[in-house]
Amino acid sequence: MLFIFLGSCKSPGIIDKPINFEEDRIDLTLEYMQDRYGLDRKSPEIDPKMIVLYWTAIPTLEDSFQAFKSSKLPQSREAISGASQLNVSAHFLVARDGTIYRLMPETMMARHVIGLNHTAIGVENVGGTKDTPLTNAQLKSNIWLVNYLSGKYDIQYVIGHYEYTNFEDHELWLEKDSGYRTEKVDPGEDFMKAVRDATQNRNFRKVPSK
Repeated sequence: MLFIFLGSCKSPGIIDKPINFEEDRIDLTLEYMQDRYGLDRKSPEIDPKMIVLYWTAIPTLEDSFQAFKSSKLPQSREAISGASQLNVSAHFLVARDGTIYRLMPETMMARHVIGLNHTAIGVENVGGTKDTPLTNAQLKSNIWLVNYLSGKYDIQYVIGHYEYTNFEDHELWLEKDSGYRTEKVDPGEDFMKAVRDATQNRNFRKVPSK
């Protein structure tokens, strides 16, 4: 799908829809930071330098939310369970109509991208399947959210999930296991180009080449 962004983005607002982020998730997050990154922290706080955009590959908002809600990884995610029992999550979830939901505090670590969770805010978009491609409403909300977050934090990079391995030799990369990688294509090159074209005034740094 070719995305074309026209005009400015009015504020869609943010609705808080919190996932479970209590003692068990905090403990699992601190354990992840120690085991995967060598970070000995008393709090799972992060200093955001990056925004990573995704699609959930799940067609509905509620099913997407339920995938992130629990603290522990479900049995269906065996492929990544060896790295940690911490469930995957993101800071924001964007519905197909463009509504933005905040799932957790922006400065707490979520498990959403290998090697970079300690410094990245994750934005998931509902859909991404053949029958539920990302929408222009989602594009507009992602552009607004990128502008909003880069106004609050020192955001240096905005990347698609498929670009995360480009950072393997970068100073921000901390994953210690060279064999722990997954292949990704979300949220698509057209979607990322449209976001970058609309936010070029932010002067984000270019994604490193492999």
